[in-house]
Amino acid sequence: MKVLLDIKDSKADFVMELLNNLSFVKAEAISVKKAQFFKELKLSVEEVEMAKQGKLKLKTVEDLINEL
Repeated sequence: MKVLLDIKDSKADFVMELLNNLSFVKAEAISVKKAQFFKELKLSVEEVEMAKQGKLKLKTVEDLINEL
């Protein structure tokens, strides 16, 4: 399982040391930019699922063209 954590900078070293001391955990720090990408990707997947379930109305191609 993969987990993305948002940790205060002042506590990051402590949490990383704690995680690295657990033999069953592999911890790796990522950049803020990469974390934001994962967050946006997760939201996109959730929107696709909602659209498939009919809970979200998608724009038509014509609507997208008209926005340009």
